[in-house]
Amino acid sequence: MELTVGELARRSGLTVRTLHHYDAIGLLVPSLRSAAGYRLYDRASIERLHRIQALRQMGLSLADIGVALSGPELPLAELIDRQLAQIDREMARAVRLRTKLVHLRAQLATGQPPDLAEWLDTLELMTMYENYFSAEEIRQLPLLHDADTRAEWGALVSTVQAALDRGVSPGSPEAQILALRWMRTLHRDTGGNPDFLVRLNTMHDNEPGSWDAMGVTTAVRDFIEQAFVESRLAIYQRYLKPDEFAFMRRHYGETFDAWPPLLVELRKAMNDGVAPHAPEARALGLRWITLFRSYAGDDPGTHERIREAHAREPDLTDSSWADDALIGYVKNILATL
Repeated sequence: MELTVGELARRSGLTVRTLHHYDAIGLLVPSLRSAAGYRLYDRASIERLHRIQALRQMGLSLADIGVALSGPELPLAELIDRQLAQIDREMARAVRLRTKLVHLRAQLATGQPPDLAEWLDTLELMTMYENYFSAEEIRQLPLLHDADTRAEWGALVSTVQAALDRGVSPGSPEAQILALRWMRTLHRDTGGNPDFLVRLNTMHDNEPGSWDAMGVTTAVRDFIEQAFVESRLAIYQRYLKPDEFAFMRRHYGETFDAWPPLLVELRKAMNDGVAPHAPEARALGLRWITLFRSYAGDDPGTHERIREAHAREPDLTDSSWADDALIGYVKNILATL
């Protein structure tokens, strides 16, 4: 039995966009195509998707998963054993949290209690954060511990939700302004570190409750992502020819989730002193080119117009997780290809 991409998305709990992205980067290519050109997935595809999701839950990036699956495959039974071990660890953490709460409740019964709901929410969230960030990293991320920062985010989320409730289109100027404000605030509160951004996204994907305290629903996140993409497309449209822009519009959003993990690997290589001509760096450069050309095409003239847009439009480069040092490193890598 073959499943369409929509059926596989529904049965697996993933989005169609995620499956399209897995296809675009070669991680999960459809088994075959229907006569009408639709993606179809068979039993082998489902087994591979199980492996992909299991490795994601173990903390591997998509790039690392691709490497892991390119060699000899771990027997599925052994992979499931590792999943079970991870679940056991998570259950043990839950038991420890319950023990803490029982102890806290006993203490509160003997004195004046604080705001219990807020206190317990904070305790549970901090326990969740510790699964993704070290204590030092939590101190560097005001979003995870600072009341004023969380209040600012709460106000921003309420504004976005109000726009959604009024039916504001992601392509409208209002939505694009909100998306830029969201991304700039997120850049500030991650210190411009793409690794923090990737881990926050992983936490939010794996732990639905991590955003609940601030009211960030899936609809809010999708709205911001769509509006941010539209804000960038609106800028590129001023520089590209109609056919170039039409190609970009069709493909630009497909790479949205692929860039941050690549930036993490590039920054690590740069900080580790990996030479631009080294094979490891050149492999990263090739991934950069592949992502770029997936929405820019292969015409050097188009590439030049996109570079002009980046040089002239601060909204394309401000609050970017790719800072000047990283862009310089990438340019040096690309010069060796």
